[in-house]
Amino acid sequence: MIIKQITDIIERFAPLEWQESYDNAGLIVGRPDDEVHKALLAVDVTEEVLDEAEAEGCDLVITHHPIVFRALKRFNSADPVERCVERAIRSRIALYACHTNLDSAPGGMSWRLAEMLGVGNLRVLQPSETGDGAGFGVVGELPEAIDTVEFMRIIQRRLEVSVIRYSDIATSGVRRVAVCTGAGASLIGEARRAGADIYITADMKYNDFMAPDKALTVADIGHFESEYCAIQLIFDILSKNLCTFAVRKSERSRNPVNYLV
Repeated sequence: MIIKQITDIIERFAPLEWQESYDNAGLIVGRPDDEVHKALLAVDVTEEVLDEAEAEGCDLVITHHPIVFRALKRFNSADPVERCVERAIRSRIALYACHTNLDSAPGGMSWRLAEMLGVGNLRVLQPSETGDGAGFGVVGELPEAIDTVEFMRIIQRRLEVSVIRYSDIATSGVRRVAVCTGAGASLIGEARRAGADIYITADMKYNDFMAPDKALTVADIGHFESEYCAIQLIFDILSKNLCTFAVRKSERSRNPVNYLV
């Protein structure tokens, strides 16, 4: 099967034009008409993931994060990005990323994470200006109100989160939940305007935990932890449309952040 047949399926779900201007989603290494036989799905391209791809005979690695964000001026193995790109080229492993276009796609990243936490009746938190149903984050409701701390413990268990950083607890119970995978501090205001009791995201800074009106609990679950669902999401997209192409979920895709608890 050629790469374009595979990426066309992904891009029907999450068109590349939905990516943000700073992003580099799409085919990074390889050519659309290259033939591939097996894909490995991961959050990031790392040397460990490439080890796994080579061991498992995968000639295509599909990740959420692009391995290249900024222009590379040299290829002399000076850093992990250069080493991974060089190795992929030498090993004839194609690299493809589905990033902010998957974040903003209807049914995409935030939708998947919210569903994993039992949040229903979902709608986009920050709709795109194009009016096509795309946008960042979602907001919805739990079947019934639950104690705020207990809900965060549920998040820990279901997502295997080691640490949750959170603000002062605004309400003793939560029913309306806002979610944005990845770095979502910019949507705190949207979560508040949507009437959410708690906002779940990642990469928040010190001042982000100071909710001005004390009406919203914000919880930072970690960037990798919030986006690990990308592997299963992409797997589902491909497996439902490609019955004869082998797709493997990486067992070496891991969080680069370590916690001392």
